[in-house]
Parts: sequence; structure tokens; C-alpha cells
Amino acid sequence: MLMFTPPVGIEESHSLGEERSPQSVIGLYFCFLRCYVDDNVSKVAWLNRSNIIFAREDKWSLDPRVDLVTKGQLEYSLRIQKVDVYDEGPYTCSVQSQQQPKTSQVHLIVQVPPRIYNISSDITVNEGSNVTLRCLASGRPEPMVNWRHLTPLAEELDGDEYLEISGVTREQAGRYECKASSDGLAPDVKYVNVVVNYPPQIMESMNAEIEVGRTGVLQCDALAVPKPDFEWYRDDKRFVVFTLGIHIQNYGTHSVLTVANVTEDHYGNYTCVATNKLGINNASLFLFSKSCGNEVGNIMPNRRDGCHNLHRRHIPIQGI
Repeated sequence: MLMFTPPVGIEESHSLGEERSPQSVIGLYFCFLRCYVDDNVSKVAWLNRSNIIFAREDKWSLDPRVDLVTKGQLEYSLRIQKVDVYDEGPYTCSVQSQQQPKTSQVHLIVQVPPRIYNISSDITVNEGSNVTLRCLASGRPEPMVNWRHLTPLAEELDGDEYLEISGVTREQAGRYECKASSDGLAPDVKYVNVVVNYPPQIMESMNAEIEVGRTGVLQCDALAVPKPDFEWYRDDKRFVVFTLGIHIQNYGTHSVLTVANVTEDHYGNYTCVATNKLGINNASLFLFSKSCGNEVGNIMPNRRDGCHNLHRRHIPIQGI
């Protein structure tokens, strides 16, 4: 009698001599190729392709990972430890009985979990540039490579080992996930961060309605990468950080100009200028009294009672 049983972690087979498709994880598991014989067998051997591994209990292979498992006189099984891709192939248990020789073969297929071995480094580009992200993976069977942009939706992107982004926008900045996967095996996941530089865009500028003697606050917010530098102007005059009675504080993309103890001379048009290495943007803000509230939108000049300074002036701002 000659019978195979499947190795550890290998799918069951259903008939004697059927070619099987076992699975084993590289370097971590061992597998058994089991063979059972009856007591009428005179000769028995294990072969890999045409190479003899064992003849009876004599080991012909020099591989220390391979040994024989015999329990009593009926089991003649082959054990392979730390299974490697080079172990893949056909294995034959061959017996010689008094009646006739018999053989049965199993084909060992080694599966290797996906491994990402080459991925793009984090990258910084200017808006409008073309971007190529690389993610190379190995494994058996050959893994599938998928990309996701980790936004709240995190939808899969069109691309395999190379993800092409034409004319990248600021909305496409962020973290990208590359996942290499094969059915039935643990995936490998790695990440690439994409920083997209773009010039300042002033999103919000807040006017201030304040009475004489109170504290006036003007606020200016600008989006930009890298983060913007802020300057403040009144007419042709640039304020320094510690101008008397004027205090300027910058918080990344947010700038605040504070006027302590407002007088009528403080009323008027202020200009917030945001700059970075890619460009410049500015916005006008107004410090005014309550009596001028209806005129700020129309910028009506030549009024007194705190409104006479409400007119636009051209600020000669030098480009970068």
C-alpha cells in the first residue's frame, strides 16, 4: 500500500497519485510529505525530480533541512524545514514490493507573502508638476499592487507599480498608500507622503469696526505651502513687528494686526501681504468707526468723523 497525506498547512487532496497544489510560507513553516507503505515493501525511496533524497533510511541529500519521519514500519514521510522557493517542484515516493513497483507524486508549490522592496521616498513638488510614485513588490504568486490616496474617501487609484499624477494640484497632496496583495497571504503596505507647494491664497480678511479709545484687531488668513510670510502696510508705509501702538503676530497661516488705543488717525485702509517662494497675494482690510459702517463697502472718501481715511491706495509691493 502507498498513500500520501498532505503536508502541514497544505490543502487536502482527494485521490492517490493526484498532483496537489500545496502552500507553505517561506522561511517560517515546515511541511510534511507523508507516505505510508505496507510490510511487503522491500525497497522505498524519496526523489525530487530525478534526484534521490532518501533510499530506505540512507540520506543522499546534503540539505540539512530535509529529514525522514518514520513511525513504525509503515510510515515513510519526508519533512522539509524552513521551506524555500527552491524547494518547489515534484516529489516522488517510490516503493518496490514483491508484486510491482509503485510511485505517487506530489507537486510542492511554495507561496511567498508579498513584500514591497522598493518604494518612492517622500516627495515635495510644485503645483502643476507631473509626479510618478513607484512601488515595486515581490512574492509568489506575483502580487497585485494598488494605490490609495488617504483622503476621507480613500478611493483606489488607477495605477499598478507606478502611479502617474499629471499636473498635480494642492488637493492631491497628502499620504499615499501602496498595498501589495496575493490571495490567502498577508499583504504588505507602505506609504509615501506628497507635499505640493503653491503660492499664497488669502482666504479671509476681517475688517474691524471699533470706537476711538478701544483696541482694534485686523485678521488675515492665507493658505500656502510652504507657509507664508506676512507683511502689513498702511498707505505706503510698511509696519515692523513692534511699531509704536501697533502689534503684529503671525501664527503659520494666520496673521493678526492689533492697534492699541485707537484714534481717528488709525482709521483707514490696511493691506495684508502674504508671500512665499512661489508667489505673492494681498488683501485690503479696513479699520473704521461705527458711523462709517455703511460706507466701507463703497470706500467713499473725503469724509470726516473718522471716515476720511477710508480710501484705497496703491501699495508698491515688490514681487519675489
